[in-house]
Amino acid sequence: MLNIKIERVATPKIKPDYSKLGFGKFFTDHMFLMNYSTEKGWHDARIVPYGPIMLDPSAMVFHYAQELFEGLKAYRTAAGNIQLFRPDKNIDRMNATCDRLCVPQIPAEDVLQAIKAVVEVDKDWVPYDEGTSLYIRPFIIATDPMLGVHPSHTYIFAIILSPVGSYYAAGINPVKIYVEREYVRCVKGGTGRAKAGGNYAASLIGQKRAEDMGCAQVLWLDGVERKYIDEVGAMNVFFVINGTVITPELTDGNILPGVTRMSCIELLKKWGVPVEERKLSIDEVIEAQKNGTLNEAFGTGTAAVISPIGELYDGDTKMVINNNEIGSIAKKLYDAITGIQWGKDADIMGWIEKID
Repeated sequence: MLNIKIERVATPKIKPDYSKLGFGKFFTDHMFLMNYSTEKGWHDARIVPYGPIMLDPSAMVFHYAQELFEGLKAYRTAAGNIQLFRPDKNIDRMNATCDRLCVPQIPAEDVLQAIKAVVEVDKDWVPYDEGTSLYIRPFIIATDPMLGVHPSHTYIFAIILSPVGSYYAAGINPVKIYVEREYVRCVKGGTGRAKAGGNYAASLIGQKRAEDMGCAQVLWLDGVERKYIDEVGAMNVFFVINGTVITPELTDGNILPGVTRMSCIELLKKWGVPVEERKLSIDEVIEAQKNGTLNEAFGTGTAAVISPIGELYDGDTKMVINNNEIGSIAKKLYDAITGIQWGKDADIMGWIEKID
């Protein structure tokens, strides 16, 4: 168990207008920090006022991108209680990313304790408004002041908090997605399954292209054949073809194993809805759209939860999905997951971790 020291801010910030939060624009009064060295291991757990982190210009994170992050949320129930959604899965994924990037793991119970502690200190920042939450961003950065390509010997583990509204300005309304056929996000054997910042840097060029076309996100294809669907820039992706829900399989290690993705699959199986995890080509999706069997499509992720896809843009071809409306399966999943997250519905899946 961590011995967490707490230094409270002298003058709390003025909280933002919670009806105009957006996503990732505002940050709370405090943050959690913990250091690692090969001599001491993980040590000096503390909660301090939110502020800059001092690093040497030669810190390895700047030059070799040895860093990782996670994303989860704290939710305020109607009764005023605060709870987390499946934090154990985020922590498991964080430690799997640590392994991939040669970063020392942190005991899962210590990470959960740290998350709960910093949220408890800043619990007044957890919004009450419908559809809002407190986004939790744990991350680890390499801090050795040295130029040389090898794993760092020192690290900082930090957790920052941000009250957020909807990830997309349009909310649960269907979004437009651009199919990227030139660039790739990752390949088999790469870091696609890891929650690493480098993956997102590699995706920026596709995201910029998507935005230039008026699309919200980019749909990535596999890095070898440029044929099979991987994921959307910030989400996993699902297609409903002839009543069967299909999502790309994780076996090649080039797709992030999303917690919301996992939750959707578990709910669909519980409901008896046919669901398949397999290779899915973009050509199969195009053919299904042409013959009328593409029922709906949606992305899943912590930030947006469920994001219906209303239009796919592939070169000069525009594909409208489900009349550009949210589909029945996406809507049912959104209602079920958010109902559990905000405490509106009973936690029949055992997914909630209460803070108070």
